[in-house]
Amino acid sequence: MTQDLFHLAVPEEWAEATAIGAYEFSTRGLSVEQVGFVHCSYGHQLAGVASRFYGDCPQVLVLVLNTEVLAGHGLRIVEEPAAENATELFPHLYGPIPLDAVSEVRPWNREAEGGFTDPPIHRSARP
Repeated sequence: MTQDLFHLAVPEEWAEATAIGAYEFSTRGLSVEQVGFVHCSYGHQLAGVASRFYGDCPQVLVLVLNTEVLAGHGLRIVEEPAAENATELFPHLYGPIPLDAVSEVRPWNREAEGGFTDPPIHRSARP
């Protein structure tokens, strides 16, 4: 069973992506061209990433990625440490995110205490 794959985006970068037809950001303020890949997360990693790197944002967007569509575009997902000497592995997507690979965009508001908790990652029941 494959894990769900997510990417955190700021609303302004998502708006730019929808205007140009692809999401070309690696992480907040940095492009795929600059970094070489898109930083992604599994569900259990989202709260820590959001609080650490987006803690000053009132809202982030959780992009829910369809791994089958990504594979259909020939994009590789590689689990790698986020930093040198780190032990936790994060999924890195090697290439921009095609918009058709984003199955949902879920807003996530920062808590009053300044952090992000309870990410909106659980699948909604479909009739």
